Amino acid sequence: MAEDIKVIVFKLGVEEYGIEVDKVQTIERMMPITRVPKTYSFIKGVINLRGVVIPVIDLRGRFGIAEAEHTDQTRVIIVAVNEMEVGFIVDSANDVIDLNRDSIDTPPDVVGGIKAKYLDGVAKIGEDRLLIMLNLSEVLNKSEIVQLEGLEG
Repeated sequence: MAEDIKVIVFKLGVEEYGIEVDKVQTIERMMPITRVPKTYSFIKGVINLRGVVIPVIDLRGRFGIAEAEHTDQTRVIIVAVNEMEVGFIVDSANDVIDLNRDSIDTPPDVVGGIKAKYLDGVAKIGEDRLLIMLNLSEVLNKSEIVQLEGLEG
């Protein structure tokens, strides 16, 4: 019998995504971001979160989704990826659900325009709800992590 995992659900546009709770440090409201020159366009800069400098990535930009105005629902999800903290800007993050690992299927090659390498799978929730599970180690590839490590304070 497969285990249940807790998953943070967030939105980019109309699509719902999931990150396992144990990879999430905290979820913050949008805050001022200090731009950093000569980085990838989806790396928006850094934030100072309780004295820790954390690089921030716009997941819309990372996945090639058109950028949107930030609203009072916009959140920064702070995750631990390969022993470093990174913030992901998302449209909203408003749910924690229990998910059985058996309900997660292998991802198709492309889901909502996002390449499969960024995905851990697609979970079926109920009759008509799909949750796209992120593969955090691929969302940030090795060369990007090296660049981000230079941004950490």
